[in-house]
Amino acid sequence: MWVLLRSVSPLRLLLSLRGKWTGWRGLPRSLVPGPPRRRYRKEALPAPEAPVLPVTATEIRQYLRAHGIPFQDGHSCLRAPSPFLGAAQLKEQAGATTSFSLFINKTTGRFLCMTSLAEGSWEDFQASVEGRGDGDREGILLGEGPGAEDSEEIRRIWDRAIPLWELPDAEEAKLARVMFGLTQVTDDTLKRFSVRYLRPARSLVFPWFSPGGLGLRGLKLLGAEGQGDGVRYVETTIPRPGAYHNLFGLPLMGRRDVEVVLTSRELDCLALNQSTGLPTLALPRGTACLPPALLPYLEQFRRIVLWLGDDLRSWEAAKLFARKLNPKRCSLVRPGDQHPRPLEALNRGLNLSRILRAALPAWHKSIVSFRQLREEVLGELSNVEQVAGVRWSRFPDLNRLLKGHRKGELTVFTGPTGSGKTTFISEYALDLCTQGVNTLWGSFEISNVRLARIMLTQFALGRLEEQLDKYDEWADRFEDLPLYFMTFHGQQSIRTVIDTMQHAVYVYDICHVVIDNLQFMMGHEQLSTDRIAAQDYIVGAFRKFATDSCCHVTLVIHPRKEDDDKELQTASIFGSAKASQEADNVLILQDRKLVTGPGKRYLQVSKNRFDGDVGVFPLEFNKSSLTFSIPPKSKARLKKIKDDNGLAAKKSSSGKKGAVPQNSETCSDEAPNQPDPSKLSR
Repeated sequence: MWVLLRSVSPLRLLLSLRGKWTGWRGLPRSLVPGPPRRRYRKEALPAPEAPVLPVTATEIRQYLRAHGIPFQDGHSCLRAPSPFLGAAQLKEQAGATTSFSLFINKTTGRFLCMTSLAEGSWEDFQASVEGRGDGDREGILLGEGPGAEDSEEIRRIWDRAIPLWELPDAEEAKLARVMFGLTQVTDDTLKRFSVRYLRPARSLVFPWFSPGGLGLRGLKLLGAEGQGDGVRYVETTIPRPGAYHNLFGLPLMGRRDVEVVLTSRELDCLALNQSTGLPTLALPRGTACLPPALLPYLEQFRRIVLWLGDDLRSWEAAKLFARKLNPKRCSLVRPGDQHPRPLEALNRGLNLSRILRAALPAWHKSIVSFRQLREEVLGELSNVEQVAGVRWSRFPDLNRLLKGHRKGELTVFTGPTGSGKTTFISEYALDLCTQGVNTLWGSFEISNVRLARIMLTQFALGRLEEQLDKYDEWADRFEDLPLYFMTFHGQQSIRTVIDTMQHAVYVYDICHVVIDNLQFMMGHEQLSTDRIAAQDYIVGAFRKFATDSCCHVTLVIHPRKEDDDKELQTASIFGSAKASQEADNVLILQDRKLVTGPGKRYLQVSKNRFDGDVGVFPLEFNKSSLTFSIPPKSKARLKKIKDDNGLAAKKSSSGKKGAVPQNSETCSDEAPNQPDPSKLSR
């Protein structure tokens, strides 16, 4: 059986045949140019002191008309003549219909000139039109190519790789085809897409050519390594994923092509093009993200079919990407037994053209009957685990209660002051982020530097101040996570925060937003009566955003002032009942203060709209790594107590859904005031 596991970090990659082969980024030592560079920076979202005002498509059109600039309305962009062409380029394009070579994104205002490759923000374009740019500005606008060191590395690897059919050893070529599932893909297809093979690392090499195929801008290497009875595929890109914007197969597109199929893997792109003959492209980051910078290259197509994979996550990504591309021109291939990945379909002898003809339109005016819903209902019933969402790797008990992390939900998290809410929720979000959940953090209480330090410590599972020589190694791996930070701090307008979140969802395909916390975001200027009404409005705005954007929002809210000897309840959340009513999940970090020592903490799930399971489980804080974990002693003690408790044993044997193991404190005499486990199961 063949197993595909997409790696989040591109630094752990490529099959290592022997220890002597392994170098930087997993490449052979002879191909390593030197120590790793650190010139890539995570892009920051708007800062409050220099906000980026949102621009609408209407405002862009009005500006172009006011300055006498002709334009054409496209699917996701506006096309206009480019002011960034040289005299020779203008003469070449004189009188041609392709003179409208400037594409302006309707949502963000960013532009790209397809001829000169100049690109920039809407403010950059306005400055250029109004003659406000200085001499250095044009250099900033030009599309960045790979750096000198990257170019040298790219060329060295590309020259070292050879076509698969030119391998001198026929057995090696056969083994490579079997490892990558290419037994049905012909040499002509590999030659047409310029696919090569790097023998020292046993990796396929996919090139990224500049528009027009004039230069080599980057590479993607796909390695294979054994994992049990299957194979694990690992990707790396040069340059790093944030700067790798390659639509694999783009140089083969013709100007008259009006239909294209988008896939999430280069191997699927090869299979589809060979089987159907249709123009086919592979997205650079699979189902993780569709960068808006790629939208201008897809403007010419009147119909786009998205065939991204064979699981529910691929289906959700296809629906999300269709919203960017204009759903009226998009069709989606629904995953199923008869609709596997394109490469698997080719190997199984299925008719790929027939599968494409069965693709469903991504847009319809309204749902008129159950007929439009029945296939989606069947998909949820047949993929129960995938519907439950992404499961936590560090909190297995949280999986038993919430079942997983799902898009489009609102989670409210509360706990006493000083109990470790920010520390816990940072590990909670980091756990999901390491599994590919694109995450946006809004920390209104502590600075981003301090938050990043906490998360990096949790990521490395140890304090890096005691081992600074390993900082670069962990920082490089941490930098590759799909993690972004809002640079707001203190009181902010809810409209500004929502606009920033919507921008992040569009540009970075954010799936999880963390707001820490609601009270700091609101400020303290309003009267108490107004604060409750304002909080209800803000909670409603986050609820609407989560539903409309299909994005999970985790909202940290301080509780009311309670006595230290009383436990927090759902009603303890500050404000009216609207927060708990709107929330899909309510999590409470309980911290029972003890006279003889530090408090005992546990997490209580008091609301679960997905299937109703609620309960508690213990947490143990590890100060060296700033992480929470389940103490193993409590499990053994809990098992012993349950064996001696007839009622608990009877309940456990009944197999009732939702009966979850509870903390030993909830059953012992040490904590008589804690919740009764039998009342927390449903």
